[in-house]
Amino acid sequence: MNRRKLSLALAAALSVAVPTLALAAEPAPQAATPVSQNPFFAASTLPYQAPPFDLIKDEHYAPALEKGMAEQRAEIDAIAANPEAPSFENTIVALEKTGALLNRTAAVFGNLAGAHTNPAIQKVQAEMAPKFAAHQDAILLDGKLFARIKSLYDGRDKLGLDAESLRLLERYHVDFVRAGANLSDADKEKLKAMNSELATLATTFSQNVLKEVNASGVLVDDVKRLDGLSADAITAAAEAAKAAGKDGQYLIALMNTSGQPPLTSLTDRALRKQIMEASLTRGSRGGEFDNRAIVARVAKLRAERAALLGYANHAAYILEDETAGSVGAVNKLMGDMAPAAVANARREAAEMQAIIDAEKGGFQLEAADWAFYAEKVRQQKYDFDESQLRPYFEINNVLEKGVFYAANQLYGLSFKERKDLPVYQADVRVWEVFEADGKPLGLFYGDFYARSSKRGGAWMNAYVPQNGITGTQPVVANHLNIPKPAAGQPTLLTFDEVTTMFHEFGHALHGLFSNVKYPQFSGTSVPRDFVEYPSQVNEMWATWPSILANYAKHHQTGEAIPQALLDKVLAAEQYGQGHATTEYLAAAMLDQKWHQLTANEVPTDTLAFEAASLKAIGLDYAPVPPRYRSTYFSHIMGGYSAGYYAYLWSEVLDAESVEWFKENGGLKRENGDHFRRTLLSRGGSVDAMQLFRDFRGRDPQVGPLLKRRGLEAPATTASND
Repeated sequence: MNRRKLSLALAAALSVAVPTLALAAEPAPQAATPVSQNPFFAASTLPYQAPPFDLIKDEHYAPALEKGMAEQRAEIDAIAANPEAPSFENTIVALEKTGALLNRTAAVFGNLAGAHTNPAIQKVQAEMAPKFAAHQDAILLDGKLFARIKSLYDGRDKLGLDAESLRLLERYHVDFVRAGANLSDADKEKLKAMNSELATLATTFSQNVLKEVNASGVLVDDVKRLDGLSADAITAAAEAAKAAGKDGQYLIALMNTSGQPPLTSLTDRALRKQIMEASLTRGSRGGEFDNRAIVARVAKLRAERAALLGYANHAAYILEDETAGSVGAVNKLMGDMAPAAVANARREAAEMQAIIDAEKGGFQLEAADWAFYAEKVRQQKYDFDESQLRPYFEINNVLEKGVFYAANQLYGLSFKERKDLPVYQADVRVWEVFEADGKPLGLFYGDFYARSSKRGGAWMNAYVPQNGITGTQPVVANHLNIPKPAAGQPTLLTFDEVTTMFHEFGHALHGLFSNVKYPQFSGTSVPRDFVEYPSQVNEMWATWPSILANYAKHHQTGEAIPQALLDKVLAAEQYGQGHATTEYLAAAMLDQKWHQLTANEVPTDTLAFEAASLKAIGLDYAPVPPRYRSTYFSHIMGGYSAGYYAYLWSEVLDAESVEWFKENGGLKRENGDHFRRTLLSRGGSVDAMQLFRDFRGRDPQVGPLLKRRGLEAPATTASND
């Protein structure tokens, strides 16, 4: 999937992994929209065109999406039928201005489908998925429209375009060609049918994942079995059970990853195994939410589509348009790291097994035991555990005195909470963001708590993208899945949750700092294997001494985290990299295995193929299952198909950038301004790797990443040669 802006939020909601176009936000009208009308039918009159969540009802989505597609179709038809000779303005810029209604509707619908869904929204998802795929195909396979684009592309050297405009024209040509614009009419019809079925399957898969998570929670009758959990966690489990109609019991809700947070502290091994089993069998245990057949069918359809478009397989199709450039480059990066990662994981396991044996446990370490005994090793090696840290990581301190404070120190930003703006759920908060000189920059929404209506994981989205044509400023949001404590109790974060908060805000900064002319290139509209890079860089400030000292204060006493404990946290940063790297590589290489198949090679037995693939690449280490198994691997049903490697590829750039910051004095305004000017503000308006060179001053090298992960560095680089 490329990074174009045709309702990216809707594409995510519908899991449509097909090429997309740009959409422009229109200037806000002066008159307020009558409440009796559909609130999407006119641009929002709220500051920054923020969504009027207080007016939006479930029944507004389908009519607005239908009308938005019809309006854009009419706009496209007018461009294609224009009797005037094609020009950059009447074709390419005109395309950038299409679809305002569809864009603003999709931005809200797409995100709420993930952040606060319900049966009505899911019904619209299912109905709209094939319609939206057909809408995109109707545009991207329009012969008259493509003829205008191609004529401009062929004569691009004579148009006198500036660099960003030339890149926009070239990007449109690439998008249309990759979408099948050069196919015969018969093959276009085949492609449309494939895209429609893929859209429907991907929507079903994503809905199954959420329903299966909610259906797979583990119920506990006896509170004694929850030994090891905090009092707050036990109370939360009791409230979750009560909400599920199981009053008097305790519900351990599952998170989206294979590993589950309670496994770190539960002393009852049988319960740990029960939770891990429930997690690993999601989507493959039969019943209405089973995803095995969907996985195989999607892989086959994607392979067939790639062949139709002239590619060896789906991975080759996807990677051609990423900074990695080829299947071989991705396979080499991960293949080089896998043996050392598994070796590190086995060394970590040996340390845990030694503790099990010393305690006369009488069993061999299994996946359900890993987090529990890793914590014991951490305590032995570094003399601290997670429970000592959490009192110093209260959510508001982390956000305002950590995440926001770092942004202030590095970029001069300030934040003012806006309680006057409507939200879609009571826990959601909004801040207005200001530049160092007081000029308004945009809005930031924070939706931090987990709930049954919310998909797993963490993500950023843009409700309103920055747009140089209309002058629109960005409205962006972060979404996490932090368990909400019992009423009246503070929200105390794990260190992983702290890091995630910094990470997602790195995406938010990428959106907020966008300063491009064309919405096609706005914000995070960059290759998938580049988009995680700025957010990973922002993680470094979570442990930067002056930042950590500012936010890591005891929630009751206000005392700063003890220096001795802080030193232990920093010393332990590399601990557990064997497990972390192995579980990630297992998932990323599974993604590649599925998508490097031809249509004839796609298996019918999903789990057998998964097991054989892990064995073939040396990652079949039972104590460390893949971070995601195929049947709940939501990333690869949407925009990250053949692209889950992107986190590792981006981390090569991230590790290099952290070194640059350290070499140049760390947390300084001039460093932040340089990063913002050369990279964060440019979106997709410049080749991604050129952006990195503009910031770093040279091509990336893999050494800093391998050092960070405790792996021996071979003589390789991360170039895409």
